[in-house]
Amino acid sequence: MTRTTLKIKPLCLALAVTAGISFPFHALAADIELPRIDVVGDDEQAIAKQSGSVAIIDEKQLALMQPLSTQDALKSVPGVVIREEEGYGFIPNIGMRGLNPNRSQKLLVLEDGVPVAPGLFLANESYYSPRIERMQRIEVLKGAAGLRYGPTTIGGVINYITKDPEKGAKLTAKAGSHGYGLIGLDAGGSSQSGEAIGGISLVKSQGDGFRNNAFYMNDAVIKGGMAIGDNQWIGAKFTHYDNEVNTSYVGLRPNEFKNDPTKNPAPNDYFLTDRNSFDINHEWTINNAMTLKTLLYRSELTRDYWRREVQARSADGTTFVACNGSAYCMNGNNRAFEMMGLDSRLFIAHNSFGMKNEAEIGIRLHSDKLNNQKIRSKTDPNARSGDLATDDTQKARGIAFYGQNRFVINDKVAVTPGVRVETYNQERKNELNGVSGTSSNTEVIPGLGLTWQVVPQAQIFAGAFKGFSPAMVATAISAGGVDQQLNAERSTNFEVGVRGAADRLTYEATAFYMDFDNQIIPQSESGGVGATETNAGKTLNRGLEGALGFDMGAGWSVSANATYLPTAKFNSTKIVGGIDRNGNRLPYAPELTSNVALSYTAGGLKTSLRAYHVSSQFVDPENTKAENADGRRGEIPAFTTFDLNAHYTVNKQLSVFGTVRNLTDKKYIASRNPDGIFPGVERNFEVGMNYKF
Repeated sequence: MTRTTLKIKPLCLALAVTAGISFPFHALAADIELPRIDVVGDDEQAIAKQSGSVAIIDEKQLALMQPLSTQDALKSVPGVVIREEEGYGFIPNIGMRGLNPNRSQKLLVLEDGVPVAPGLFLANESYYSPRIERMQRIEVLKGAAGLRYGPTTIGGVINYITKDPEKGAKLTAKAGSHGYGLIGLDAGGSSQSGEAIGGISLVKSQGDGFRNNAFYMNDAVIKGGMAIGDNQWIGAKFTHYDNEVNTSYVGLRPNEFKNDPTKNPAPNDYFLTDRNSFDINHEWTINNAMTLKTLLYRSELTRDYWRREVQARSADGTTFVACNGSAYCMNGNNRAFEMMGLDSRLFIAHNSFGMKNEAEIGIRLHSDKLNNQKIRSKTDPNARSGDLATDDTQKARGIAFYGQNRFVINDKVAVTPGVRVETYNQERKNELNGVSGTSSNTEVIPGLGLTWQVVPQAQIFAGAFKGFSPAMVATAISAGGVDQQLNAERSTNFEVGVRGAADRLTYEATAFYMDFDNQIIPQSESGGVGATETNAGKTLNRGLEGALGFDMGAGWSVSANATYLPTAKFNSTKIVGGIDRNGNRLPYAPELTSNVALSYTAGGLKTSLRAYHVSSQFVDPENTKAENADGRRGEIPAFTTFDLNAHYTVNKQLSVFGTVRNLTDKKYIASRNPDGIFPGVERNFEVGMNYKF
């Protein structure tokens, strides 16, 4: 059985480029910014109003870092831990404050306020990551302020902000190690009145991969908007993404890693992704004290993962089932998602209770659908069709109400209580035998935040909130249609911190505490060994994170961040598989993660040397230290890598840049999940240029 997906043909792309370039180029009005939903915002007081930890990666930082991916850029954010898989971040694994990074399931990832995961109430797994080349800013928010968004904000909220169209056209070209190449085109313009703007962004990239796992990626965005009268704006964005990556769940075995860390252990395995999305934003300034923002979004994503069937594992390698017709040897684990929703928020400034107030209330309607199939072949190691083994349909619908009010008690102190109510229904049906089942749940999630501007150079912030993440359909409802009566994942979270600026110093430091009643471990192969239980019971995370920047003068500056996590443990006597995990450390929760950058600027030249350190990690709940025969268990040793970056602005039209990653060619293990050793990327380089027409 095969499945068709929507593709943008080369001719369509050519027509889109022609349309973008032929759009009349007029100067864009300086104050034009297409409507969108920000998590933090970019006005002067945006960060000061947040009662939680905040990190912003701006366009200048991105230009200097030249990150390979969004998750590569997020290494510079305190509290974040990354689990590398194929090296380019196509399959993102992002964790926060000791929560497992597997498929970024423990946090909410947005693009311009729109969910990136293909299904919020079905499987909050990231099979796609927006391309970093089209981002102008990344917002990261942790703490009680995240209640305005949801679900799954226990770890935090990440919001990628895409670039608005600019006048003219810009060509980007990159080349690097392992056959890496990228070509990009941005073109835009506005009407003569400046009341309508539009543009297009195209990126095509390919490479041989860090483990001889070649990829071919296309990304296209059409974005524009217009004014409606004097007080309304409407914006629209369409995106298309397709990628073919020769990667696998199967990693290297111990002797393979020692002898040839660049080996592709599963050359027949392919991860095929195709995604189309659109969103429409409307912003209405009703009066000076009231603004209504409304977002309509829809996306379709297909993820076909063709993998050879593993027969045996040893220290020397992986043996696959032979494709000789006697047994199934090739599996297509193919998923097709549909997601849509409506998010409307009303912002009100008022003077109730004899003080200044800033309120936000809203509603979000959301629906998910998933068709999950397994297709199997006995004869073809490169099969793309075969016998239909499973055919599972999952659906979910949710409605959320939320509201908060920021009481500005005086010019120094503000208190922000808030609440979110999530109600959702889940369905699962076996399309082969008709067996079906349903589940439903309602969660009330309160929160309270505080900001106190002690002195101009220091602000204290604090928050307490209930964290919530729904049980995914595959774990909430059995294959036999039985409601497993699983409670949602819940936590009680506290944090307190201080941030500010003094002369040439900027800083933020936060202490956090996350106490889980019921941490759910989804039944997913991507989680690796030990990820077959649905409920881990109580867990506890607590630690410190901080960031600072200091301008040393004469063009020199230093920035640093670190996360210290002394406690990330199973915290109950729940016996799983006959093993008491109480007190064991959680998988992929390193005790220390840090990032330090020394930068120098002179005229058009900007350079930086960055060091990234991750302490040792366990990969299974049993905290196995010694490496086992097949490499799936065993402690991951600590590692430190260095990156060297340079960016030079030649003139207003031309800039050039270059990067050497893993400067010392450190050989290290990045992950043992899903199935074996995944090496960190070896030393590699990249050079490129931007030219504006």
